Amino acid sequence: MANVLLASSSPRRQELMQLLDIAFEIVVKPIEEKIEEDLSPAENVKYLAFKKAAAVAQDYPEALVIGCDTVVVLNDRIIGKPKNPEDAKRILKALSGKAHYVCTGVAIINIKEKLEICFCETTNVKMKDLTTDEIDDYIATDEPLDKAGAYGIQGKGAIYIEQISGDYYNVVGLPLNRLYKELIKLNTYQRIKDKL
Repeated sequence: MANVLLASSSPRRQELMQLLDIAFEIVVKPIEEKIEEDLSPAENVKYLAFKKAAAVAQDYPEALVIGCDTVVVLNDRIIGKPKNPEDAKRILKALSGKAHYVCTGVAIINIKEKLEICFCETTNVKMKDLTTDEIDDYIATDEPLDKAGAYGIQGKGAIYIEQISGDYYNVVGLPLNRLYKELIKLNTYQRIKDKL
């Protein structure tokens, strides 16, 4: 078992983790991913990231476990994954021509070293005005159906994004720069690299 475990089944997060150039494995435990109404979007993603990491860490107390959760926020309301194509159309119409932001919560846990870190990274995103045809054509690709906010900035949805302010990779699902800085602060990154 690798010293680092990613508690996420997202192929996009797995690809981004590889850019850190450290050995890791994927271990996911099911949790209830329920948005808590009394928490802010930032608090919600930190809470869910922590739940995901903690569920895995219980079984692997010596590993460094990284959990993540990402949401899209418009007018202070969290927009999840669309339930169906009609819901995707509703979401894209709401985002059309507007600025919104993407929050990713990250939790880093190591039970043996009594380590618990949670942080949230936020990126502002502006989507172009979308025509009805653009929305229909994009939904027909099926890309929006499994994405928070009904779009993928790293995929076909990229052509609809006018502007971003902040970490691009955060919108994809893993704020790489912040994660790297946190691992450096912990003196963990070099120790992991030295073991490769």
